Amino acid sequence: MRTYNAEEQYQQWLAWPDHPASLKEQLEGLREQPDTLFDSFYRSLSFGTGGMRGVLGPGTNRMNIYTVRRATYGFAQYLRATSEGEPSVVIGYDGRRQSAEFALEAGLVMAAAGVTAFVFQELCPTPELSFAVREFGASGGIMITASHNPPEYNGYKVYNKTGGQILDDEASAITAQIEQVEDWFSIPRMHREEAEAAGLLRWVSESLEHRYVERVVQALQRPTVSADARRNLRIVYSALHGTGNRPVLAVLEAAGYTQVHTVQSQAEPHPEFPTVASPNPEEPEAFSQSLTVAQQWAADVVFATDPDADRVGVAVRKADGEYTLLTGNQTGALLVDFWLEQLAAERRLPHRGVVFKTIVTSEFGAQLARRHRVDVEDTLTGFKYIGAKASEYERTGEKTFLFGYEESYGYLAAPLVRDKDAVQICLLLAEMAAFYKERGQNLLDVLEQRYKTVGFFAERLFSKTLPGADGMSRMAALMQQLRADGIRVDGLQLAAVEDYWLREKRWVNVAASSSEPLSLPKADVLKFIFTNGSWLAVRPSGTEPKMKVYVGARGETRADCDDVLHRLSTAANAILSS
Repeated sequence: MRTYNAEEQYQQWLAWPDHPASLKEQLEGLREQPDTLFDSFYRSLSFGTGGMRGVLGPGTNRMNIYTVRRATYGFAQYLRATSEGEPSVVIGYDGRRQSAEFALEAGLVMAAAGVTAFVFQELCPTPELSFAVREFGASGGIMITASHNPPEYNGYKVYNKTGGQILDDEASAITAQIEQVEDWFSIPRMHREEAEAAGLLRWVSESLEHRYVERVVQALQRPTVSADARRNLRIVYSALHGTGNRPVLAVLEAAGYTQVHTVQSQAEPHPEFPTVASPNPEEPEAFSQSLTVAQQWAADVVFATDPDADRVGVAVRKADGEYTLLTGNQTGALLVDFWLEQLAAERRLPHRGVVFKTIVTSEFGAQLARRHRVDVEDTLTGFKYIGAKASEYERTGEKTFLFGYEESYGYLAAPLVRDKDAVQICLLLAEMAAFYKERGQNLLDVLEQRYKTVGFFAERLFSKTLPGADGMSRMAALMQQLRADGIRVDGLQLAAVEDYWLREKRWVNVAASSSEPLSLPKADVLKFIFTNGSWLAVRPSGTEPKMKVYVGARGETRADCDDVLHRLSTAANAILSS
């Protein structure tokens, strides 16, 4: 990430004669918006392990054809330097503003650099892009998406040859190539017809999606779930104006689910997401229309996927006909438990199986997994780290990947891909709900039973948006303050502090030398662990201008757990208000 004199950069962009008309108009309009002008040009758009993501518009710190071309040129040079044989890349995109345009621009820059680009003919979910990288044996992948961000955003996610998102060392090497580009407007790109004729621009057809759907059904259907159970389960599904409608309905239909009702007002992709304030299944409001449809059909479960269909939220019908939304931690724990139970019943549970979760994900699912004598490993926040560990163990054979999940509604069961996959998880959720319904239970019944088995857990996420350069400075200052002063939570005793920036775990109230190294990569995260097993973690978001505080409460009874959650929540609000 470079910093610039914003006014100088603005004048250079303003002088370039060949902008698209819409971009030129936006540029000229910035004269009347000095704050926006500064934020658009004071730096280059940050490129990291999540690729890049930002507001659409003109400027070095915005998503536009020039930032996409520049990032693609750098990625192309990296692929040419590191790939064995002739490099290739798969490029997918969602239904956001300019997504298809950015995908084609990326393909044409790749072609000019001599990298074969396989570009999806139609929009696709993120997990399907990951699947395609692996299926084609490509050197890498690009997904044009901003996930569940507001409509004014778009993004550029980068994948390596495993189908997983790039990690820190890869991002640094790509960034070094990107930063060598001084001229934003003269990046080589091949004409479409020329690229197609040379075989450097190829189109990914629907046959790829058919293979993906077939493989998902083969991997996720469980023999313990009867055909009658599938036919009797009533499902309502919403794509939230994203990419999930076609593949999710395809896997459910292929698996034998006949009572699937879509939320028609949200079924088709739409870049403005007109029926929701936020197309994020983590937000209860996103389920508003889904629950209305669910009431009409007396649906047993409701699924909603985010715009690029890598996250899924779940609502469950109670005995009184009302619906309860599960948290990501609850859904993950239930899926882990069900998946491992099924594999054990089929005698397919491997000797060295492993479940992955992130450091800000509840211990609830971990406790359930350990009941099956399965290892549980933590990773840093971000599914890229789970995907990387899955690839590592696939390569070494040391352990067998069984499941990976994070609290933010991302899950992976079958390692056909190396990213979270809401398409396959919708099928696994259906299998789980059908299995228990046939036995007279809903998912809330099962959840209560599991709490009584391993203890009660509750989690919450608090965040504060801090945009622009000032926001970045304030977040850095807060992390520095917390490292120096620590935190205090009324009624809880601190046991240890995990500082992932220093990669050290320090024990509290013991000898000063009592510490141990952390094996996970360096990250700007602090996690405070209390003697009763509860915890609080703080980090700046890697994809949004937000400071995030996660809390995880634990108690022997629900009342104990709720009391601890209240105390932790008070502390979290105090941190953000500071």
